[in-house]
Amino acid sequence: MDPSTVNPTEILELLGALGGVVATGALGYLFVRRARAARLRQIDSAGELPAPSEPEEQEATQERTPPEAAAEPPRPRHAATRPRAPEPHRATPDAGLEIEPRGGEAEAGPEGAPEVERPPAQIIPFPVPTTARPAPARKEREQREKEREALALAPGLARTRSGWISRLRDVFAGRRELDPSIVGEIEKVLLTADIGVRTSQKLIEEIRTSLTRRELADPDAVWAFLRRRSAEMLSLPAPEVDFAAARPFVLLVIGVNGSGKTTTIGKLAAKLGGNGKKVLLAAGDTFRAAAVEQLEIWAGRTSATIVRGKEGADPSSVIFEGIKRAAMDGFDVAIADTAGRLHTKTDLMQELQKIRRVVAKASPGAPHETWLVIDATSGQNAIAQAQIFTEAMAVSGIVLTKLDGTAKGGVILGIADQLKIPVRYVGIGERVEDLRPFDPGEFVDALFAPPNAAAPAEHA
Repeated sequence: MDPSTVNPTEILELLGALGGVVATGALGYLFVRRARAARLRQIDSAGELPAPSEPEEQEATQERTPPEAAAEPPRPRHAATRPRAPEPHRATPDAGLEIEPRGGEAEAGPEGAPEVERPPAQIIPFPVPTTARPAPARKEREQREKEREALALAPGLARTRSGWISRLRDVFAGRRELDPSIVGEIEKVLLTADIGVRTSQKLIEEIRTSLTRRELADPDAVWAFLRRRSAEMLSLPAPEVDFAAARPFVLLVIGVNGSGKTTTIGKLAAKLGGNGKKVLLAAGDTFRAAAVEQLEIWAGRTSATIVRGKEGADPSSVIFEGIKRAAMDGFDVAIADTAGRLHTKTDLMQELQKIRRVVAKASPGAPHETWLVIDATSGQNAIAQAQIFTEAMAVSGIVLTKLDGTAKGGVILGIADQLKIPVRYVGIGERVEDLRPFDPGEFVDALFAPPNAAAPAEHA
């Protein structure tokens, strides 16, 4: 090319274009480095340490990372939200470190040796806290306890179940439907049972009026109705007896001779003594010498104190002295026995009324409870006895004894239905624990239990 033909203006334009390209490349290079440095800072703040791919980045990373951090294995990108087992640290060959292969990769052994296949790395999941199994609800525990109690009570009611309950069961047995004549059979069973004529007629009338025609044809519905109504008759509204409501708490026990009155007092004293109560017994049945001696035996068994008078002494004076001593010596409970038979019914009722007045003088507000003890073996006569006693005394509770020895336990339904007096205890045996606090639901469960119901095992 001839120099004389070169245009200086073109040379300047070419040089300017080359300078622009160089300047743009330099600016781009600086911008990329700055962007990479910003990314490294972002990675550091997020806990990510990727292996460097270029010598410059490797040197920059080594300068920015402390020796302690460099020795730590790299954390996954989402370590904060998804915990995983740490992976083995992998270094580049340029760092002069031995490379540890990942799981599943072949590990090179000594020269000439076959490659060894390493198992995949085990990923241990983050431990998930296990929720403890919730304890059984209180209602469930109470229900199981009631079922055990009902099974324990069932043997004591075996004879009653073999009586009118068994005959009722036979009426329903093997029937898918009931015809109108079946109601008549139920009526015969109830009327010949010892629950009383009034209560039997009441149940029959309720069966006819309360159940629909479809329910009357269903044996299960009729059986369930009888069971439910029995529980309702026995569930009278009455506050629980609180022996700590007064000191001394005075309990007056009445009933005919032979009903188990003195034995009931002894067993009750044993129960109260076992609960830490200091008990005094007043031997008010002075007309029967054996009653005083029997009460003395129970006092010795239960470590209770007994106050007695001479044979034939005035029962009111003996009970008065007993309550006074109980108040003076700090006894918790005073239980007074009374006569069960005099020359005439009128004399007995007058004597009991006199005792009640004397007790009120000895301790204002006493007696706090008056319990009538009834022998279940007397059947429907027990209802007549209860009516006579309640006319003369303010009876607040019934104790039904000797249930284990009779098939006439259904009398409890007639007493509760006709007299509206709550049953406090039932006796199903000779032992102290056989005097059991009365629970309507438990009693009905045991009464309507299958014929082969037995007591639970000791470990249950």
